[in-house]
Amino acid sequence: MKYIDPKAIPTAQLHQLLLGAVSPRPIAFVSSIAKDGTPNLAPYSFFNVFSSNPPIMVFSSNRRVADNTTKDTLQNIIDTREAVVNIVNYDIVQQMSITSIQYPPEISEFAKSGLTPLPSTLVKPFRVKESHFQMECKVQDIITLGQNGGAGHLIICEMIAMHINPDVLNEQGKIDPGKADNVGRMGRAFYCRASGPSVFPLYRAGNKLSIGFDQIPSAIRTSKILSGNDLAQLAAVLNLPSEDEIESVRTDERVMNAIAGNAQDRELHLHTYAKELIQHNNIEKAWKVLLI
Repeated sequence: MKYIDPKAIPTAQLHQLLLGAVSPRPIAFVSSIAKDGTPNLAPYSFFNVFSSNPPIMVFSSNRRVADNTTKDTLQNIIDTREAVVNIVNYDIVQQMSITSIQYPPEISEFAKSGLTPLPSTLVKPFRVKESHFQMECKVQDIITLGQNGGAGHLIICEMIAMHINPDVLNEQGKIDPGKADNVGRMGRAFYCRASGPSVFPLYRAGNKLSIGFDQIPSAIRTSKILSGNDLAQLAAVLNLPSEDEIESVRTDERVMNAIAGNAQDRELHLHTYAKELIQHNNIEKAWKVLLI
């Protein structure tokens, strides 16, 4: 591993290393309003949700590394203690990029980006009509982390109203990630799209105790074919198959061919077959193949 001393490299370089390593990050598309009524809109990827009762979100408006200045959003929030956190979907990602340009405070990024300001219900800042998720917030606290370029200001927001586009919900009324089509920020100019084959379910046994890695036989745990992810799916089962269940795969054609071969190739073929079964989420049969 390459060792990095954060105090020994330029802040701009460290900043990009952090962005590339801690990624992808959700994007808070924050709308605020100046004391004179000028709307402001800017994206922040130092952002996440931290509590549901009360519903708390935190984003950081960092001091610019180049000239140590702060952003209009920060000043607006200091003055008004209100904001709307909109979430960026793929259809507006290019418009979002325009709002990251350093326009003067008297310029509205809504006008520059072509996005539609929508009146909020409980706060003065506008919502972004084109965003699927719009969260009206009251600012609870602003924590300053430093005075030099790159230092953050943690803006702690309590969500007091949420608006969801019904088109992104499934039949059960839950958010469908494919329909939401959210965008995440990575390092430098890279972003990612949280939809399509990039999105996958990861099921857990809840409070039930799975067998764990330590209960996987050594010959399987040290397999040259099975990856750590493969082994983790094997370790997630609640019980190993019984002897009768294991014997049930002996008539499987690929198992018979593997058993008929020499001992050295047998493990290779069985582990390769098991890996394919794991990839198709047939964990139960994969265990039987491995234990035959």
